[in-house]
Amino acid sequence: MKDKVRKMSEIFKALGDPTRLRIIRMLASKMEDNLCVADLAKKLGVTQPAASQHIKVLKSIDILKPNRKGFRIYYSIDTDTLNTYKKDIDKLFKMAFEKCPKYAKCKGHEA
Repeated sequence: MKDKVRKMSEIFKALGDPTRLRIIRMLASKMEDNLCVADLAKKLGVTQPAASQHIKVLKSIDILKPNRKGFRIYYSIDTDTLNTYKKDIDKLFKMAFEKCPKYAKCKGHEA
């Protein structure tokens, strides 16, 4: 359970930045199929190093898939991973609003 909580914390941190959410929106909504760092930087109005840092964070939680074409790497959304995270977040919210019997140990409340 502790590993699951730690992983969810990493996911929330990664998704807690508006620029990273914009990157996910651009790629997940198929507004753009594949974008390289230069494309993302231009569309987001940030420098290429800043875009690279955002990509690094999203790759660390396995949401972005790299695809090398020549000298450039283009990114797309790993929809399987994104759907898994959505299911985990849905479970978290469901569990958060379940009533626990008084004085009982509830599932997921372990230290």
